[in-house]
Amino acid sequence: MTSTDRPRLAVRSPADLIAAVPYLLGFHPADSVVVVALRGRQVVFAARGDLPEPGADPRPPARHLAQVIARQGTDSATVIGYGPADRVTGAVDAVGQALDAAGLTVLDALRVTDGRWWSYLCTEPSCCPPDGTPYDPAASEVSAAAVFAGQVALPDRAALTAQVSALGGPVRVAMSRATAQARRRLATLAEEASETALVGGRSVRSAGVAAVRVAFRRHRRGERLSDDEVAWLTVLLTRLEVRDHAWERTDGRDTDISLWTEVLRRAEPELIAAPGSLLAFAAWRAGYGALAVVALERVLTAHPDYSLALLLDDMLRQGLPPSRLDGWPEVAFPGVVRRRARRRDGRRRQTRRSA
Repeated sequence: MTSTDRPRLAVRSPADLIAAVPYLLGFHPADSVVVVALRGRQVVFAARGDLPEPGADPRPPARHLAQVIARQGTDSATVIGYGPADRVTGAVDAVGQALDAAGLTVLDALRVTDGRWWSYLCTEPSCCPPDGTPYDPAASEVSAAAVFAGQVALPDRAALTAQVSALGGPVRVAMSRATAQARRRLATLAEEASETALVGGRSVRSAGVAAVRVAFRRHRRGERLSDDEVAWLTVLLTRLEVRDHAWERTDGRDTDISLWTEVLRRAEPELIAAPGSLLAFAAWRAGYGALAVVALERVLTAHPDYSLALLLDDMLRQGLPPSRLDGWPEVAFPGVVRRRARRRDGRRRQTRRSA
């Protein structure tokens, strides 16, 4: 399921709403059921699911979709099915019933196929002809407003998935060599830390903090990380203390999304869990739910037990809005923040005593 709450677009007709959907999701849906939630007449949230397979019961996924929408604090919704009538009708009916049971007003239920839309709720031939109503998204003011606001609608979901896929060719060869060298460097650093009895491998964490700082600084300047820098960062991110440090400094900024996208695509397959999860978090915080979903899909396919990816996947499936983590990380994990502060204070006192 894909969800987002980033764009806020005013709609005045079914054609406007249909034109808005690709920008709400980030791609043009196909074989999908989409629920667009409104507050008043303003679109504030959209969620998408695949159409059920032929013969499958559409009610369980419909109930889940309705639960996600109900958590958004909206008062009404429109259901849109994309595909042939024999696959769309049952799914749209099930979602409409689930939304009604959840206390939301269903404004309309639509089917979209081949440049035309039909309403399941309107029976007036004058406004809802039996052969459907043609629409032109390019002529809609909603499309123009979305483009002006910087929203992008990719051709399909596969195009979105390609944005987080691994880079191949010479990039993969160069990264393989750089990563092997970075692993040797980390092993040497960890051994030196053990020999000098630095508690908790602080030298490794210090190296991680420095690598994260460099990566963020370079991306804010619009610079590309070298192969060695990406490789070093990815091996350091396998240490939870480094990963968590990077997580605390990641939000929904465009530079955060571009950084973790680059690192994910260039990382060796066994090292994608941390950068992929960080990308998903940044995308979710920015309201790009679809991008967050495809990033997590890649991570969990390769690393199905990675805890941060599982946590974020659960948050997305519940439809929790990004605003729930305003004030991150203190608002989400105050106990963790306090424990880390106590550890820092303890290290400072120990340093003063040693001096």
